[in-house]
Amino acid sequence: MNKKKIKLFWKLHWGKIVLITGLGSLAISLIIFITKGIRAWNEADSYLRQTQLAMIPLQLYLQIIMALIFGMVYTYMWYWLMFKKGAQSFSQAQKKSISGGSIGITWNDVIGMDEAKQEALEVVKLITDRAELQRIGGKILKGILMLGPPGCGKTYLAKAIATEAKMPFISMSGSEFVEMFVGVGAGRIRSLFKKAAQLAEMEGGCIIFIDEIDAVGAQRSSSPMSGGQTETNTTLNQLLVEMDGLKEKDINIVIIGATNMFEGFLDAALLRPGRFDRKIYVDKPSLEDRQKLFAYYLSKVKYEESSVKLDRLARITVGNSPADIANIIREAALIAVRNSRQSIAMKDIDDARERIALGIKRRIKLSDAEKWQIAYHESGHAIVTYLLAPTKDVFKITITPRGHTGGVTWVPEKEEIFIENKQQLLTDIKISLGSYAAEKIKFGINTNGVYGDFSSAFRIAHQMVWMVGMGKSGLIGNFLALDQNRWAKDSASSLSEQMKSQLDNDVQDILHTCLKEVDQLLRKEEPLLNRLAKELVAKEELNYDEIEAIFKEFGKTRPTL
Repeated sequence: MNKKKIKLFWKLHWGKIVLITGLGSLAISLIIFITKGIRAWNEADSYLRQTQLAMIPLQLYLQIIMALIFGMVYTYMWYWLMFKKGAQSFSQAQKKSISGGSIGITWNDVIGMDEAKQEALEVVKLITDRAELQRIGGKILKGILMLGPPGCGKTYLAKAIATEAKMPFISMSGSEFVEMFVGVGAGRIRSLFKKAAQLAEMEGGCIIFIDEIDAVGAQRSSSPMSGGQTETNTTLNQLLVEMDGLKEKDINIVIIGATNMFEGFLDAALLRPGRFDRKIYVDKPSLEDRQKLFAYYLSKVKYEESSVKLDRLARITVGNSPADIANIIREAALIAVRNSRQSIAMKDIDDARERIALGIKRRIKLSDAEKWQIAYHESGHAIVTYLLAPTKDVFKITITPRGHTGGVTWVPEKEEIFIENKQQLLTDIKISLGSYAAEKIKFGINTNGVYGDFSSAFRIAHQMVWMVGMGKSGLIGNFLALDQNRWAKDSASSLSEQMKSQLDNDVQDILHTCLKEVDQLLRKEEPLLNRLAKELVAKEELNYDEIEAIFKEFGKTRPTL
């Protein structure tokens, strides 16, 4: 192994070694010649003759040496500009490698996602114990693809793999390979794999991590009209070739790719066996995982153990990623410092959740008319949610402008939902339309505040009809995918105008049916609607306990699951 390292070190740095050796030899020669000149000076019988004999060769020799030094410096500077920082480096991968031991992220730092960690641990064993795998004729994994929502720990897990495997780690983003000039990305791919091969030869292995691999691994296009598309295709082709080349050499290089996109977005050639052999799905944390995450991040700060309850925090943060939870604790610490607290209290965490979810309060002076309009708008959302959606909590209602909205009704999920049936989808539409119905009931007209609500309701209804066969007419199929294929085929839509019209009618039927039910509900509960709006105008914000008290006052209870 030492011989290999020496050989590879010479291959990488021979130019510098030669330059330093040459300059050192010249310096030594100069010192020796000057020493001899001084000796000749001291031993001279005739001052004039000895001085001339000693100084003339010395001057010539110094001129030669200076010319050589200048030439070498000029040559090195030219090499440095052209190959290290200049035109040639445009297609070179500039990322430096990190040794596995220097990353410092262990399995204990990766909280939750036990299934993903188990898969990753098996990968580490395969990387580190190649001899056992080769003994039975198996082949080492060459590619691992991590899929999942953003902020769930894909990069963290990749670094933990490198730490446990104790191998060099090169991290790059998919966007770093793609440039406006065709061929640059392919050159960077070649440079990256060349560097990884050298590190693997020296250290016994190397891990390449490509984050957001969808930037370079998206499905290729056959259209010759776009130069950017040609560059992307060329870059992906080079990546495929390099991954195939790993099979021909006994080099322990493993590529880890990560993406937030769905699997079908990536090119089929990239996903076939022999390239990305293993897929690891990194999803949002479960209830138990969220509790572990809060315990981990709170252990790094000072907090009031008497008021901060981990089990409650885990229950009220359904759908939050590890990055979201870390952000909540960071924001809570800032709020505690702003309020001159010595430690984080539960109220600070609640305020942090609210600030992150709803946005910062804006100092906008609303007129009385606008306050009443927003109050009825949000009350409509709240009543429909409370009476029709048992899986959601009406956690807070506010008519204080936040972010880009004039008011917000905060309705987080009470538990994880992975599959929604038709009734649940219809309930989501009804919640969105509650604002429109309330405005029409009280004012006879609606405001532009329903823009976002209409967008949400229409998107859900459109997907129900066009994608999952929930329309009144009984048409079945993913018509949206079929209709979109015309862009790739450069042909007309496969759907007839009559079928499109029928599908659109089904979408409108769902929206109008839901709106009719919501209108009937709010007219029936108009006293409750008025009371909620009145309280909102008076207080501007209602928290969970205040909302519960108002509904209990009117004898309302939440429906069972």
